[in-house]
Amino acid sequence: MNENADETTIRKLIEDWAAAVRRKDMAAILRDHAADIVMFDVPPPFESRGIAAYEATWGTFFRWAGTPVMFDIRRLEIVAGAEVAFAVALMRCNGGEPGGPAGALDFRLTVGLRKVGGRWTVVHEHHSIPAES
Repeated sequence: MNENADETTIRKLIEDWAAAVRRKDMAAILRDHAADIVMFDVPPPFESRGIAAYEATWGTFFRWAGTPVMFDIRRLEIVAGAEVAFAVALMRCNGGEPGGPAGALDFRLTVGLRKVGGRWTVVHEHHSIPAES
């Protein structure tokens, strides 16, 4: 599959975001997210609105995550229009409750982006895990 320039830019944005998570670099995690971002997440709160609420969710993740932090993109697909784009990914992270066993967690990521002032900006992020059958 040949990517266009916007898809390539978005791929780098998401790869850089994942690398920032692994480094626990909060400024870089937040860098390409809109002030009014909406995120749906796996652990409560299931819905976060605004960059401050989004930032607060990372404390929960980092308390759970193992060291070093695993936050790996296993597959990433992107569709980009002139001003709106979305990306879907299969991801893997690791962690566990304090004092409990640690393990890998596979999850799904959906990201909605909007081009603002010529820059791609994350306006929606959605993490989910497969339901147990």
